[in-house]
Amino acid sequence: MSRYPDEYVQYLIYFHADRDYFECHEVLEEYWKEHPEDPRGGAYVVLIQIAVASYHERRGRRSGAAKMLQGAVERLARTSLAPLGLDQEETLARLEKRLRELEAGDKPFEDLNLPIADPELLDLCREQCRGRADWERPSPMEDLFLLNKHTLRDRSGVIAERLRQKELRLAERRSSSRPGQAEGQ
Repeated sequence: MSRYPDEYVQYLIYFHADRDYFECHEVLEEYWKEHPEDPRGGAYVVLIQIAVASYHERRGRRSGAAKMLQGAVERLARTSLAPLGLDQEETLARLEKRLRELEAGDKPFEDLNLPIADPELLDLCREQCRGRADWERPSPMEDLFLLNKHTLRDRSGVIAERLRQKELRLAERRSSSRPGQAEGQ
């Protein structure tokens, strides 16, 4: 059994093998929101920002990517990535280098790889992605769905879940606004 949440491992696989930065963000953000007590929450936010920056950069949105990366660099100064098996200093160095490249604006997109310092975590990720995608493969730039996923994906499940959650909150408010009433009255 891994000491890392499955969702984090999936994030790493989406990031390094599938190169699905949008899904990275979705998977880890959902986990982070569902586990507000997790002491690694700040590190999750950094990783979410890195995925979003990578998604923007690959789509040619350099300004948005730079803003997101700047936020990740600033947050990284007060957050440790060691509990997630990543090399803190090397991650910071790679992010700062990418930020300089984005600001210079003269380098074509190149996938960023996170420095996984825990060999067991790296082995786990490679094993789980076997047969799915090659580890650290370049982004398939011809895959328009992957490049534009935020506009092309089916959101019906997300919309239905948001509506369900809204209805639950309304029902909860209604029941809490009737103090002293027994169930069914």
